[in-house]
Amino acid sequence: MSQPLESLSSKEYPGRLIILGRDPSGENEVAIYAITGRSPSSQARKLEREGDTIWAKPLDQELINQGNRNLLLYPAICLSQGIAVSNGQQTADIKAFLGQSQNPAEVLTSALGRWDYEPDSPNFTPRISGCIISQRKAALGIVRRAADGSSERSVFEIRLRASWGKMIATYKGEDKDPLPSFRGGPLDVRIEKNNPRDMAEAVFKALEPKPDKKEYRVSVACVFSENLSNDEYEIFIINKHERTIK
Repeated sequence: MSQPLESLSSKEYPGRLIILGRDPSGENEVAIYAITGRSPSSQARKLEREGDTIWAKPLDQELINQGNRNLLLYPAICLSQGIAVSNGQQTADIKAFLGQSQNPAEVLTSALGRWDYEPDSPNFTPRISGCIISQRKAALGIVRRAADGSSERSVFEIRLRASWGKMIATYKGEDKDPLPSFRGGPLDVRIEKNNPRDMAEAVFKALEPKPDKKEYRVSVACVFSENLSNDEYEIFIINKHERTIK
């Protein structure tokens, strides 16, 4: 029998990831964003809530400055008229389009139109994004580098079902250079927890390295929303630097 988060735990290095789904009761939309990082600058981050936004913020300015600040620091999740989530600055554009359409795929297509994959050669990290705009209406998107160097944009409308979620990540999962980009459509994951604390803990545990492998976990943020139209959210955030990892 497969494990609830096997699609995630089987990946040695997924990079950044987004999961959208519904809790077992079917009453809450669920959005999860997680960061893993290999470089010191990528590790020197935390997720922190400010008002209706969860930001990727610096832990160490000197280490952050060794990387590309524009790619490392960004609004990861925005909570207004729905849920917008991504691994970069494009989150703000998704938020801006949330109120303009009730079609989640249309929201992402419009919001991602001006964005390309990240300019971090040789990995050319994909931009991954998602949105939930009403009960059972959600979409995930990815902007990848095509073989000819152009930007390949894919958007997937997903149906939210109780106890199930769909996951997309930046990388395929192997820890090698250059990092192979995530390919194909969103993967199925089980959502078996009834609150954001337990679900965040489950994802953090699934990202735990195998014996003798490196620790890449950085942060996990989990949002439960029973009523998107009233901006009612429960949020739990795990930052590795706040824990003693044994």
